[in-house]
Amino acid sequence: MSKFRIYFFSFLIVFCGIFLPNCAKKGFISGGPQDTIPPVMLGSNPKNYSTNFDKDEIKIDFDEFVKIKDLNKNLIVSPPFDQMPDITPMGSARRTITIKLKDTLKPNTTYSFNFGDAIIDNNEGNVLKQFKYVFSTGSYIDSLTLSGTISSANKLKSDNFVNVMLYDAKTFKDSTIYKEKPLYVTNTLDSLTTFTIENIREGQYYLVALKDKNNNYKFDPHQDKIGFIKEPITIPSEKEYHINLFKSEEKFEANRPSQISENKWYVPFVGNAHDVDIVVKKNDSLIKSTYTRLQQKDSLQLWFPKIKADSLHVLVKQGDFKKQFTVRPRPKMKAIDTLAVSGSGGLLNFINDFSITTSTPYAKINSKLVTVTNKDSLKIPFDIVEDKVNQKLSFTFEKKENEKYTINLLPGAITDFFGKPNDTLNYKLNTNQFSDNGNLIVNLQGVKRFPIIVEIINEKEEVIASKISTKETRIEFNLLPPRKYFIKVIYDDNKNGKWDPGYYWDRRQAEETFFYPEEIDVRANWDINQEVILE
Repeated sequence: MSKFRIYFFSFLIVFCGIFLPNCAKKGFISGGPQDTIPPVMLGSNPKNYSTNFDKDEIKIDFDEFVKIKDLNKNLIVSPPFDQMPDITPMGSARRTITIKLKDTLKPNTTYSFNFGDAIIDNNEGNVLKQFKYVFSTGSYIDSLTLSGTISSANKLKSDNFVNVMLYDAKTFKDSTIYKEKPLYVTNTLDSLTTFTIENIREGQYYLVALKDKNNNYKFDPHQDKIGFIKEPITIPSEKEYHINLFKSEEKFEANRPSQISENKWYVPFVGNAHDVDIVVKKNDSLIKSTYTRLQQKDSLQLWFPKIKADSLHVLVKQGDFKKQFTVRPRPKMKAIDTLAVSGSGGLLNFINDFSITTSTPYAKINSKLVTVTNKDSLKIPFDIVEDKVNQKLSFTFEKKENEKYTINLLPGAITDFFGKPNDTLNYKLNTNQFSDNGNLIVNLQGVKRFPIIVEIINEKEEVIASKISTKETRIEFNLLPPRKYFIKVIYDDNKNGKWDPGYYWDRRQAEETFFYPEEIDVRANWDINQEVILE
């Protein structure tokens, strides 16, 4: 081999050793930056904001493939149709959205299709927010607007997906919202507490909001919340309106009882069940009975002993309401007549009383068979507060710091409706030191009227402490367990010591409620002075 060849091959070996490893390194092909741009409308037929509209089909073209998502939640058509149009594509992707109208269009009316967040691109899911298609069957587009805010009466958090509607004042009656759809409508959607109704014609209107469970734009008082402005409003208007939603407290009405066990029936109702009278009869013979409240439900629990009968008569009365139901007891139903008592020991805070609940209605309490003792086994004076309709007993006594208490109920201390006594019950309780808790002093500014109810609530809107004031604006809440709280103020206009909802048929609003918007952090061994301006 010549020297030239030797040098040549040596050069190749060195060259490959230096350069080829770099050439062999792995790499990745980049697809470029992620698409974050929503679809763009290229055009439509007929054109958006057309006048003298007389078509039954609309086509809207986009610059890329689009899909429609959650149309039922997002689409707002104003005024609403009796028959919703067919809109495609649903579930597939196309460059064109087609709207096929089914209803006969009203003359000289501006229609608006607000798609909310329903239109997204096919690949990245970018949302074309609040896209609107508008047309008028007349010679011009109505362009007036109305804005405002929404809240939920006696609730810290506002409802979402609320329909806000306008009705023509010339034809409006109190019964209209039960029977007819509105002239204009918008929706607050998922998390908004503000609303804007657009493309309105000049005139006078009634403003109504519904948390509309069926989304049919008609008021069902059994399941919908309602809010309204009592007087008609004039458009155009620069005023912003506030609507307060509440569950209308309808007049009491009971429905047919249903059997749950051998000796318990449910009696569904609407309205306020306070001071209801229920009588059970077999033929003309009176059957001993009682009722309690079914928690978190609009039903009463009707209790009476096992009885053999082909049929029974249940008469329910309250005020002007009086109705008798004929029911047929079912054989071989399980009996619920064993008394069980629910309650738990542990830490007892200074602002609440210890309480127990019974599984069956209690008939009487023998306080002589109940003792409350401290850690030195000394008896402590106490009172028992009865709440029969809720099957609840509360024990009130002076609580001292860093103390241990025992509540003992001997057999027979509680006798239930069926004559069954309790077994021996013992509850071990203890308190912490005063310094383990905090004090909150609420200084109210701008109180419009008295009396007021001032409540301290947690994030679940459970009432932790409550006080009524007839003139004082400085309210002290001492020995609160350390945590974050909210402050609620209720204008107790009917002076009954509780918040009352409104009643639409009487055009009565719910009692006014104010929430301080920020959480108050109550810490152990701290005094917090909190100024609250009621606006």
